[in-house]
Amino acid sequence: MIDLCRPAVEVAPDLLGWQIAAVGAAGRIVEVEAYEPDDPASHSFRGPTKRNDVMFGPPGRLYVYLIYGIHLCANVVVGSPGRGSAVLIRAIEPVAGESVMADRRGIERPTSLGSGPGKLCQALGITMAHNGLDLLNANSAVHLIEPTVATSSPIVAGPRIGITKATDRPWRFGLVESKHLSRRFV
Repeated sequence: MIDLCRPAVEVAPDLLGWQIAAVGAAGRIVEVEAYEPDDPASHSFRGPTKRNDVMFGPPGRLYVYLIYGIHLCANVVVGSPGRGSAVLIRAIEPVAGESVMADRRGIERPTSLGSGPGKLCQALGITMAHNGLDLLNANSAVHLIEPTVATSSPIVAGPRIGITKATDRPWRFGLVESKHLSRRFV
């Protein structure tokens, strides 16, 4: 089992290789980004709000939010309750329900099904109704599955992408050999 009661920058690389299962499909997590409470790019930076209250809840909850008014993003809440840190799941490699994912996304190329935060939410069928679910409960509609074998792909770190603040922090982590990343590491 993973200890989620740690800072996001410690938990993030440990989530690589885990699976996220939701609504008839699942993917292996291949890319993540860490967000801490003192991070100006984090939703928790200014404290709790109605939108981000799940980030301050117990670790292991799913924090879902809408970005650009179009795409949903899925995060694993980590750290101590009340802290406000999370790990954004940036990309997955399909492992189950690939045809379901393809139908939801309207495409068939496996490397494009979950190669970005909005894409993976669409592919997995994650909606705002899933916000706050317990990801560690196997009976939850959205949940994490521990890997049965350790990942053999090297993990790489680099600057986060898709944000405008604190872009220099090397808090984006990925499996360097994955063909399912949202963007290659340089």
